[in-house]
Amino acid sequence: MHGTPHIVSDVMTHTVAAIGRRANFKEIVQLMEQWKVSALPVLEGEGLVIGVVSEADLLPKEEFRDSDPDRYTQLRRLSDLAKAGAVTAEDLMTAPAVTVRANATLAQAARTMAHAKVKRLPVVDDVGLLEGVVSRGDLLKVFLRDDEDIAEEVRREVVSYLFRAPLAPVRVQVHDGVVTLTGRVRDTSLVPVAARLVRAVEGVVDVEFELTGPSGQQER
Repeated sequence: MHGTPHIVSDVMTHTVAAIGRRANFKEIVQLMEQWKVSALPVLEGEGLVIGVVSEADLLPKEEFRDSDPDRYTQLRRLSDLAKAGAVTAEDLMTAPAVTVRANATLAQAARTMAHAKVKRLPVVDDVGLLEGVVSRGDLLKVFLRDDEDIAEEVRREVVSYLFRAPLAPVRVQVHDGVVTLTGRVRDTSLVPVAARLVRAVEGVVDVEFELTGPSGQQER
């Protein structure tokens, strides 16, 4: 099989707003509003990513602005209280930054986001210099792929590979990203394998089977 998955560099944003470690609180808020983003990479030197300031890092200042937290809250939310008193990116940022490489697959980037519970990831090169940013929305762009493009890849990379001598032609139909395979095949044990391979095709939302074996028994 020769299908090549999309990688982060295919969908990432190359023009990125970023700040230095000495950027002040108001400057950070203004830049987020100007660029309509929820987080900003913090850079040092020639563009080395040393951290990220997100809306979550800024909110404690408003949350604790007019409150006097009790001892339990102080102990439980020590980090948030420190950020509530911070005024520069250096003290506000989450470090080290969770980043991704430009050659990572979209699936790898999605897993990194989910594990770190973040909405955006700085994209860095081999030495940690900023190359761009990838967001959740960027990763979802694969689901805008045309149905016929998906069908053609499934025919080429899955059906012709697994069902080389079907008892009847295996038809591939795609509607709103849902792939349906219909036909009669010699080995129905390959259906679970086909399901896994079809779901791995970018843009596929789900897969359904209307395949029968030599005896005519249907596999779904």
